Amino acid sequence: MLSLTDCIAMSDLSEKEIAAIAEHEHVPIIIAAELGCKLLHTPGGRSILKHYFEDNLADARARHLEHKAKELTLLLRRFDRAHPAQSRL
Repeated sequence: MLSLTDCIAMSDLSEKEIAAIAEHEHVPIIIAAELGCKLLHTPGGRSILKHYFEDNLADARARHLEHKAKELTLLLRRFDRAHPAQSRL
């Protein structure tokens, strides 16, 4: 049986990225890990994930949650470095 730790490790996403997906989609962490992994490896999925993170960031800013907004800004930067957009041929 796979543990949550195993699922997170296999997702190619960080725990914080998965937590942000779970928050955006209102699903348990284990479902967010599966969803994030699927989107990450699907054409256009990276853009969808960025949209989730940007939505969370906008919500944090609107609610004046500056610490959370700062964390989400860093998460977006790390996501872009770890998963660069694929160039078109």
